[in-house]
Amino acid sequence: MIKAGIFGASGYTGQELLRLLIRHPEVEVTFVTSRKFAGKEVAEAHPSLLQLTPLKFADAAPEELTSQADVVFLALPHGTFMNIAPVFFKSGLKVIDLSADFRLSHIAVYNQWYGRHNASDMIPSAAYGIPELWRDSIKASRLIANPGCYPTSVALGLAPLMGSDGIDYNSIIIDAKSGTSGAGREPQTGTLFCEVNEGFKSYKTGGQHRHIPEIEQSLARLSGKEITVSFTPHLLPVNRGILSTIYVNLNHAWKTGDLLDVWRRFYQDEPFVRICPEGIFPNLSSVRGTNYCDIGITVDIRTNRAIIVSAIDNLVKGAAGQAIQNMNLICGLPEDAGLHMVPLFP
Repeated sequence: MIKAGIFGASGYTGQELLRLLIRHPEVEVTFVTSRKFAGKEVAEAHPSLLQLTPLKFADAAPEELTSQADVVFLALPHGTFMNIAPVFFKSGLKVIDLSADFRLSHIAVYNQWYGRHNASDMIPSAAYGIPELWRDSIKASRLIANPGCYPTSVALGLAPLMGSDGIDYNSIIIDAKSGTSGAGREPQTGTLFCEVNEGFKSYKTGGQHRHIPEIEQSLARLSGKEITVSFTPHLLPVNRGILSTIYVNLNHAWKTGDLLDVWRRFYQDEPFVRICPEGIFPNLSSVRGTNYCDIGITVDIRTNRAIIVSAIDNLVKGAAGQAIQNMNLICGLPEDAGLHMVPLFP
């Protein structure tokens, strides 16, 4: 039985990790931390988990917890864990960081988008954790940089074409929409009910979103080329989900069926990537509460442009579910263990 701890467990991602881990057949959750809820039962922060776990939140330093787990999930905001992760890592634990602190391989890029990094010596030890694309490097590492939700949806959507001479790499446009849980649980004016309900808006428009360098880094790694994308995120008046519509110009006269065959072959052995039949496109309601990524593809014949639509649940495949998928890999468990959820519909 794998002993797992969650450092920073009172937010939406922490709740999702708990929801999945307490039903994982090979895992015992040994500690959860929260300063705000220290000493209180988990259900006081997460009422949906009432009577499902006896755990109470602790407010403890990482040094006090290293002997209590084999693997630790770090689920606090960016910049918080770069001083905490080394404690667990150097104590021999497997570490899965759900913040952006170890996702970017170039320290100057991190400093530009997030501020000064205080543990840059650990960045080379981190494996970027999209299992479908970089499974071998994940298995070989004890420090996993769990990807962002937007970058996950984009990388999985585009990966089968990266490295091909069939596309114009300078033409990639990403129009993405996210549910409000992507902004976290702390109150913010822009995500209050009255601000979001019956509305639909872009934000961080004009190349300002922090996930842009992560998206470009992933696509560059897949293609072997420097990539610059145009990325515009939007806020949907829904709780969960990310729908990314990706446009890329084609260099050849592809047919929709030909592209679908490329995607089906690429993901034929991947249990969490589902390719929609021709003429069908993903819906957020079809991935809600699951670790699936649904992908639909078509070719706009008039413009010779591929349109790829990728849908995930931002809290599962975009965060906690992918983190558990990574844990399964680095702990030698079946990759899909604890992740067999049927979508919640309607």
